[in-house]
Amino acid sequence: MSAAIRAVNPPALARPSGYSHGIVAVEGEMLHVAGQVGWDGAARIVAERFGAQFDQALANVVEVVRAAGGEPGGITRMRIYVTDLDEYRAARKEIGEAYRRRMGRHYPAMTLVQVAGLLEEGAAVEIEADAVVPRRGAP
Repeated sequence: MSAAIRAVNPPALARPSGYSHGIVAVEGEMLHVAGQVGWDGAARIVAERFGAQFDQALANVVEVVRAAGGEPGGITRMRIYVTDLDEYRAARKEIGEAYRRRMGRHYPAMTLVQVAGLLEEGAAVEIEADAVVPRRGAP
């Protein structure tokens, strides 16, 4: 976890697994990352397989965070939209492996929502994120 944030997991709530109940930003600037789907730099969905799309969508989120000067440990919140919860559940092992490869053991506040569909044809998952990145000089 980045020094710019700290997790809030009150003992009165159930112990979270794979997420934090809350995150406090203690320094830096907020970055809001638009929804990222599992596509490559040419806007092509990388695979039909849910796990591969999740991996690429998360890679795209991390790429935006790094481009702003941050690191995955600075991500404070993620919203994951899926078109099929059963598909998500069936791919949990692959999702977990991809998550740890990209995020390590950093668990921001997260929400997972099933939606009727996503804008990009063939997309099975879309991930939005917020992150704290190092403060840059005033404009």
